[in-house]
Amino acid sequence: MATPIPDVSRKSARRTELGDRTPRTKTGRVKQQLTSKWATTAAIVIAVVWTLPTFGLLISSFRPESEVNSTGWWTIFSNPSFTLDNYTSVLVSSGASSASLGSYFVNSLVIAIPGTLIPLGLALMAAYAFAWIPFKGSGPLFVTVFALQIVPLQMALIPLLQIFTNMGINGSFIGVWIAHAIFGLPLATFLLHNFISEIPGDVIEAARVDGASHTQIFTRIIVPLSLPAIASIGIFQFLWVWNDLLVALVFSGGTADVAPLTQRLAELSGSRGSDWHLLTAGAFVSLVVPLIVFFGLQRFFVRGLLAGSTKG
Repeated sequence: MATPIPDVSRKSARRTELGDRTPRTKTGRVKQQLTSKWATTAAIVIAVVWTLPTFGLLISSFRPESEVNSTGWWTIFSNPSFTLDNYTSVLVSSGASSASLGSYFVNSLVIAIPGTLIPLGLALMAAYAFAWIPFKGSGPLFVTVFALQIVPLQMALIPLLQIFTNMGINGSFIGVWIAHAIFGLPLATFLLHNFISEIPGDVIEAARVDGASHTQIFTRIIVPLSLPAIASIGIFQFLWVWNDLLVALVFSGGTADVAPLTQRLAELSGSRGSDWHLLTAGAFVSLVVPLIVFFGLQRFFVRGLLAGSTKG
């Protein structure tokens, strides 16, 4: 008796009719889960819950002091009242009892830009050396760099402060830059090494065959191909330095000439918390630069996060 032959064409047609809804790979299953209606609903709820307090803080920053101290921000819908006095007091007022952020804002820029570029440049060179320049002891040295990430930052403050005081750079921008570079280097080196080591070796070997030196390979191949990772790590480092208070306060000495914006924000609410309406305005002034940096480098940031997550 002849064995019946399964109707493959009919099954194929059935699969085509159903649109092949069953994902065949793990990536497809994860994608289907993340794009479901429940995932979308959960994302919207999280976004609303996360944004609502920030929206209330923004509304409060434009309300008069008397209303901020007596009513909630939601009353703006029934009794709208806006003023720019809070921002005027924060940005341009001067005096012993007022809150002027102008000089502190500039100080934060002077601290954050070199505090990001210096460790990023050093980490990029170190990552390239660990990944593509074989030398004796590279393995243990890289493990040491990785292990430095678990050392609590507070343990190094007093020794570094003593060293900087003996060198005469404590209370200056140079001391703050070096401190941020020291604390940011281990993680930046580790992350950049993971990215650079995944660059195809054929590209590096082809450049060496053509007579390219390490400097040429680094500047013409490594840096352009690593831009997504550089942007991602640069954003994290910049935000960390911009929002930092502890490191800058310790190594700047707390003086108005060097102290960052975060120090002045901590003082805006007053000795008894009576001026917190100024704190709302100051908080949004401090948000301007991080938002510009994030949205300006957003496309590189997303590419850096996804780099290495898939193949092909």
